[in-house]
Amino acid sequence: MTLSRRLTAILLSAALMGLAACGTGGNVPTEQPSFYRSLAQPGAQLDAAAAASIFSGYRSNNGLDALTLDPELMKLAEAQAGAMAKRDKLDHKVSKPFVARLKASGYDAKIAAENIGAGYHTLAEAFSGWRDSPPHRKNMLLAGATRMGIAAVYAPNSKYKVFWSLIVAAPDEKKG
Repeated sequence: MTLSRRLTAILLSAALMGLAACGTGGNVPTEQPSFYRSLAQPGAQLDAAAAASIFSGYRSNNGLDALTLDPELMKLAEAQAGAMAKRDKLDHKVSKPFVARLKASGYDAKIAAENIGAGYHTLAEAFSGWRDSPPHRKNMLLAGATRMGIAAVYAPNSKYKVFWSLIVAAPDEKKG
């Protein structure tokens, strides 16, 4: 038997043993991680805590501070994603420009940035899409940011199906 055939036999044997183990009910996860859960369906909810963990881990790997969920930024992200979904339009200015929305909310930010997206059906897709885009990655890795808000809004009649908004910021502790 040639080396190639032996290797194929070994791999096939290992695969069959792996398949046999699948039916044992042992350590096979029963639920898909929220990172991979499709949000392109009615009632689907974004796991914001998982998002904060993922973005914080990415920032940590790049020598930056972790992000905590901020209720005000969550509301702002939800409003932006909702406005884009309602108008079926991917645009930072769909209601007002980002800085104007931030000021109108009363959120005092020392620094802030926003990523938007559409067509990503899972948190994994949104994260990967932003990470692989230099301007979006720059926002995710905004030095000094400590807070975040994130939202995904389902739009069943849109070709995109899901609209996203991510806001990272550092509150201006000196004001107010």
